[in-house]
Amino acid sequence: MNTNAFALRHIGPREDDQKLMLETLGLDSLDQLIYETIPDDIRLKSPLNLDEPMTEHEYLLHIHDLSKLNKARKTYIGLGYHPTVMPAVIQRNILENPGWYTAYTPYQAEIAQGRLEALLNFQTMVTDLTGMEIANASLLDESTAAAEAMSLLFAVREREQKKAGINKFFVSNRILPQTLSLLETRANPIGIDLVVGEETSFDFSSEFFGAILQYPGKNGQITDIETFISQANIANIKVAVAADILSLVKLESPGKFGADVVVGTTQRFGIPMGYGGPHAAYFATKEKYKRDIPGRIIGVTKDANGDRALRMALQTREQHIKRDKATSNICTAQVLLAVMASMYVVYHGPQGLKFIANKVHNKAVTLANALEKLGYLQVNTSYFDTLQIKTKAKKIKRIATEKKVNLYYPDKNTVSVSINETTSVRDINYLISIFAEAAEKETIIISSIEPQNQIEDSLHRTTDFLTETVFNTYHSETELMRYIKRLERKDLALNHSMISLGSCTMKLNAASEMLPLSWFKWGNIHPFAPLKQAKGYLTILKELEDQLTEITGFAATSLQPNSGAQGEFAGLMVIKAYHESRNEHHRNICLIPSSAHGTNPASAVMAGMKVVVTKSTEEGNIDVNDLREKAELHKDNLAALMVTYPSTHGVYESAIKEITKIVHDNGGQVYMDGANMNAQVGLTNPGHIGADVCHLNLHKTFAIPHGGGGPGVGPICVAKQLVPFLPGNPVVKTGGDQAITAISAAPFGSALACLISYGYIKMLGAEGLTESTKMAILNANYIKQRLQGSFDTLYSGERGRAAHEMIVDCRPFKANGIEVTDIAKRLMDYGFHAPTVSFPVAGTLMIEPTESESKAEIDRFCDAMISIKQEIDNASKDDSNNVLKNAPHTLAMITSNDWDLPYSREKAAFPLDYVKENKFWPSVRRVDDAYGDRNLICTCAPIEEYA
Repeated sequence: MNTNAFALRHIGPREDDQKLMLETLGLDSLDQLIYETIPDDIRLKSPLNLDEPMTEHEYLLHIHDLSKLNKARKTYIGLGYHPTVMPAVIQRNILENPGWYTAYTPYQAEIAQGRLEALLNFQTMVTDLTGMEIANASLLDESTAAAEAMSLLFAVREREQKKAGINKFFVSNRILPQTLSLLETRANPIGIDLVVGEETSFDFSSEFFGAILQYPGKNGQITDIETFISQANIANIKVAVAADILSLVKLESPGKFGADVVVGTTQRFGIPMGYGGPHAAYFATKEKYKRDIPGRIIGVTKDANGDRALRMALQTREQHIKRDKATSNICTAQVLLAVMASMYVVYHGPQGLKFIANKVHNKAVTLANALEKLGYLQVNTSYFDTLQIKTKAKKIKRIATEKKVNLYYPDKNTVSVSINETTSVRDINYLISIFAEAAEKETIIISSIEPQNQIEDSLHRTTDFLTETVFNTYHSETELMRYIKRLERKDLALNHSMISLGSCTMKLNAASEMLPLSWFKWGNIHPFAPLKQAKGYLTILKELEDQLTEITGFAATSLQPNSGAQGEFAGLMVIKAYHESRNEHHRNICLIPSSAHGTNPASAVMAGMKVVVTKSTEEGNIDVNDLREKAELHKDNLAALMVTYPSTHGVYESAIKEITKIVHDNGGQVYMDGANMNAQVGLTNPGHIGADVCHLNLHKTFAIPHGGGGPGVGPICVAKQLVPFLPGNPVVKTGGDQAITAISAAPFGSALACLISYGYIKMLGAEGLTESTKMAILNANYIKQRLQGSFDTLYSGERGRAAHEMIVDCRPFKANGIEVTDIAKRLMDYGFHAPTVSFPVAGTLMIEPTESESKAEIDRFCDAMISIKQEIDNASKDDSNNVLKNAPHTLAMITSNDWDLPYSREKAAFPLDYVKENKFWPSVRRVDDAYGDRNLICTCAPIEEYA
């Protein structure tokens, strides 16, 4: 046994366990299982061409050496990214804590009350600072949020006015360059005409449905948004404002001025720059638009006892229900980062935020005064943290570079300086010395920062914020540490038990992959820093691209999309650009199987395509005849097929090569959804199958943690003909020769999180990656076999095997009065998170154990499911007072003096012996979703106020 091998630590079943599992399946070898599972014609004939695997120790030395290639300079670039101070109590207790970073999306609210509370704090913080009525629980980045705001305003204006054809959207020329690029990406496919101009000369024409302003502007000037919004409201033009959230501590909220949407990033609240992400964006709007908000909203409801409980609200907005009618394809958030930002605000409170914001502003004014004494013209008349100095930029740039300082140079006669939370008096003096040297004058020494103001009185904040108890209590490290722990204890994460969610691949997030995220030289690189300062990042990102290209069998990779759904959209936009380059602009039909993930049709509509649904057979496979008929019917306009492989039903469809050929023969390209890539790596790949582009969920197959619902990373890998169209960035050149405009704000998306997948591949190597895929298939088929006789598996391959996941049918239990939800809630009493509920088939559970779970843990899960089946058999449709309908059972229930249920407390809380060793207690009883939707509360205000 090579105890240095990372694969030994990552893969759950030991060698002896594998033999026992294969015996249970009636097999002699793992290779025999793979033969019976994967169709012969798609299996790879040669191993992946990757470097030899590193041990964990070797990898950490390697990643440390690479970090030295990054030059973490003093950075004053701004443009939406700033150096910050992450409180150590948050770094240690959240970022570095698997109790927070390995949790799944809070679909099972009863075992997610901790992160739901942290997200409710986030929403409250956002609504308070923006002055809006409702906020979601984070988006991917500021530019994405701005694009979502544009889409929302387009939809609601058309609905409210009942007028089609008003399609112009005004964009202030003060908008961040990356945001403008992303607005361009999103506008064209859905028929929006962007008009970029000077906001002070905008004519408020009736041809415009909306506008977006930057507050403060990209170069620091704060404009009179109150007058603009007032005139827009008169003209019935809806206004979005992209606002720096720290500046809102000093600036009056856009909501008070009448804005319709306010967006931005919370990166300034203690989150490292990380070469562009991940960071939690925010999105706030008016309550009347609550059903149009992209992403997730956390709401207050009550549980079965009538006690306050939290849950994800307005679930009918989810894409798997609305599909091509969805308001957005956003299916994830940046939960881990939103939690950290919310805790930053809890830790500092309103007074602490005022202190930080005042210091930033005062230092900016102090610097401006000194530069003016040196003879420089600073042109911003009202600003928060950013100065705009008119001078010969080339000379300043030479001296600043020599002195290892990053400034921003908008043009050859302008230098921009953005002050941040980390800027000290010493830093101010160092900046002054740079400009003094350029002016050939003696420098000015500042000994202290005087309270000064350079914000117009009319824009000063007068409204209170963060008055809730939670923001005014936990200001010592002891108190915050205990508050974080109290919330953590309410959440079931991977550090407690297996989370067997089908399609979501909740595998080990190894500590050695995670450690570098906290290192200074990875966290403190600005995404627009000179490339020579980011050589460590560029080395890793290029190698990761090459690794993913090899694994997928394609020609090139873009790491820019920062979620799986954005990867879908990016892949379709690249296909669209390819068709247009061939003068085939008319190709707009996208074929999507009925079993597809709900984000697929939503992404297709966003890309300007028309969705045509193809049927599934009774076996759960794509109906090839129906696909051929529709491909031939639409051959003149066919753009793409979106297909998941193995299928969403957990089967390797043997006709997949025939399917891809049909699409190609009729002029289309094949987009493969990479959600199930954990069943492909090393054994087959999208290129070999015949696809043209795929996205990969790095937070699934490649070990980036789900973090309670994000971060996600969704790069796309493409065939040779699509390489020229990979997405670009307006500040740092990325992408192909004919690059589409930006998909996310940063050039390489969530670059910091990409270190995790790089390490995962680097330490597993070709053999370890392939073995991981085989083990995922073994674990799934072992569960299938163990549950046989208790639960029927809906779909299997031609030789009777599942892929890496399977769907078990719970619909027959309705005869006993038991719904699939009852099984999900009862699993909590056994210490398990439910598998995926009612997707892709209503009334079912989709189970995916991954390769990192041991036989012992899988056996515990199977024992729990079999025990639940016995409970189902004892249930009656005529009597709902049973252990399943009452699940989950809380500690308060079990210890209450009153117990009048027809089963024992032991049966309720400790149904099997293993539970006694490591009991997890749900903190609330079953939540009332309907009540929460009828009485929508999305901030920290106590429920009594809404009675």
